[in-house]
Amino acid sequence: MSAPSLVTHVGFSDESHYNTGRFRSLGLVTLPVTSLPGLTQKMQALLLESDVRESKWKKLVGAKERFAAKEVCRLAVEEACAGRLRVDVLVWDTHDSRHNQRRRDDIANLERMYYHLFRNVMRSRWSVDSVWRFCPDEQTAINWNAIAGSLASASVRLVDEQPWFGQNVGRLRLVREFGIQEIEPARSDEEVGVQLADLFAGLAVFSRATYAKFETWRAARDPQMGFGREGNSSPVKVTRAEEERFCVVQELDRLCKLRRLGVSLTIMKGLYTPQPSNPINFWPYVPQSDLDKAPTK
Repeated sequence: MSAPSLVTHVGFSDESHYNTGRFRSLGLVTLPVTSLPGLTQKMQALLLESDVRESKWKKLVGAKERFAAKEVCRLAVEEACAGRLRVDVLVWDTHDSRHNQRRRDDIANLERMYYHLFRNVMRSRWSVDSVWRFCPDEQTAINWNAIAGSLASASVRLVDEQPWFGQNVGRLRLVREFGIQEIEPARSDEEVGVQLADLFAGLAVFSRATYAKFETWRAARDPQMGFGREGNSSPVKVTRAEEERFCVVQELDRLCKLRRLGVSLTIMKGLYTPQPSNPINFWPYVPQSDLDKAPTK
């Protein structure tokens, strides 16, 4: 067997609420492997300055974490605008016609969402001859270690049926369709790319799930609305964690508008990028036809 091709690009992924809540998401951060050392160095520096070990969505509950998350967003936008990075987040709504199924299999559905991201990012947004190392968060519902073993297996059967990433997936499918030569599950505290995927996946779900409350909160902070002045109070009550997270959503919205990245909060009532080729891409999954149904158990 010939030696594997030299890896040219790396991808990091994480999920948010894959099996809880109305909205679910999957984040994928992709970049040339030559850009990874610079991103790592910059992320580690800003985390050190923020006095946090890692910037993860579930930990965003206080001022230190909010400061770090805003700096991570700024860095991601800068790297994306320089062509050194993409962030793609696929979001799905369990109330739509595809997902509103009895006995829906959320893990099998998550596998299919990975397939859509791989196909539309690794092969459509980067060079078709890119060779990939894929690093999902090791704390995931999918057994990536078992799938990684299939890359080194002598069995190279190409499978055209579901599941996309089950035990029957052969080496040829991963290599031919996506250019994935290596799979290395990673810890978020050791790989900054996983932290980025985690943060943006969380932002995507939160912005959809709390949009109405966020807009009321944002309007209340506008001096022209009169709230915050003596004798007036905000018409919406938010928790401490919501307050911190709303600040990060607002900052990311500001940064994307400043750099003309085409990210909207209002069109889909949550983070959304109408032009998916843009390097910060929030992509709401839309059922493709009446036959497009989530897998069931």
